Amino acid sequence: MKISIERGTLLKAVSQAQSVVERRNTIPILANVLIEAEGDKVSFRATDLDIEVVDSAPAVVERAGATTVSAVMLHEIVRKLPDGALVNLSEDAASGRLTVTAGRSNFNLATLPKEDFPVMASSEYSCTFSAPAPQLRRLFDKAKFAISTEETRYYLNGVYMHVATGENGPVLRCVATDGHRLARIDSPLPEGANGMPGVIVPRKTVNELRKLLDDDEAMISVSVSETKVRFATPAISMTSKVIDGTFPDYTRVIPVGNTKRLEVDASEFAKAVDRVATVSSERSRAVKLSLDEDRLVLSVSAPDSGAAEEELAVAYGDERLEIGFNAKYLLEIASQVDRENAVFLFNSSGDPTLMREGNDTSAIYVVMPMRV
Repeated sequence: MKISIERGTLLKAVSQAQSVVERRNTIPILANVLIEAEGDKVSFRATDLDIEVVDSAPAVVERAGATTVSAVMLHEIVRKLPDGALVNLSEDAASGRLTVTAGRSNFNLATLPKEDFPVMASSEYSCTFSAPAPQLRRLFDKAKFAISTEETRYYLNGVYMHVATGENGPVLRCVATDGHRLARIDSPLPEGANGMPGVIVPRKTVNELRKLLDDDEAMISVSVSETKVRFATPAISMTSKVIDGTFPDYTRVIPVGNTKRLEVDASEFAKAVDRVATVSSERSRAVKLSLDEDRLVLSVSAPDSGAAEEELAVAYGDERLEIGFNAKYLLEIASQVDRENAVFLFNSSGDPTLMREGNDTSAIYVVMPMRV
């Protein structure tokens, strides 16, 4: 194998691949990226046995072939090369080495046989549809903060993507919850997504997927089966196993009878929560909200470190209410609001609270209160 490729193009392709590779693994080949050169392009394939990423890039291929080399090492080398450099990769099968040259730089890297590289079994996808990158980005970005990190409840360690019935008909919906907070995001149902099986997309896949969704112009092809999900652009495809488990009935925890309505400037609210939480003890980080007519007082009392209080002008016309929340949860939920105002709907100090952006119900959040 012998190819020439522009440094920027190579860096983009290798960085997507190497981020999938697990730093600590017992199978040496899994630390490698499989480089395959043919025609006028080269592809880089990496896997951790749960996710597989294939990134293709244009290149001048003098001699077709394939080999595997350390993904992290190759990425580090390419990252440190000067901008605009032309990078030459040539493999000497006899010595089992890959030579990387650019200008006066010359690297000689150990390789492993391409035959040892595991390729994810292809799956029959029961449903394939296309959606604009910004639409999928919004679905996953707004939901992922609520993914559980508790390994015992593994079925909550991802985002549940499924077809649901919204206020105006079928929608593509993403839901995540950790039992303390919940995010439910809807978007118009793409054509062809109707028969899609609901799947739980793992946390790592959601984080890796973010890089695919950066291009606002891109259309993403989504293929779903009972066991796998695949996201693809013309240049990159990412295939992932889905979490084998049943996502709980989240509709039961979304309150419908909350009538006490608070409207507040989302960014002012987040900054105020952040300020008063400074004095709270790290373990509980409880912030008390005291609501009165058009007035909100945020307060924290930590016996060992002190107390803090801040008042905000808000729109609130119901009876007096005192309720406590974990400061981190409030901050994460407030940071999801794209519009100016956040609307909180309360019932009582012991019931779940609902939050949304203005009157938009396509993104709603639920947070459980704390005793303060």
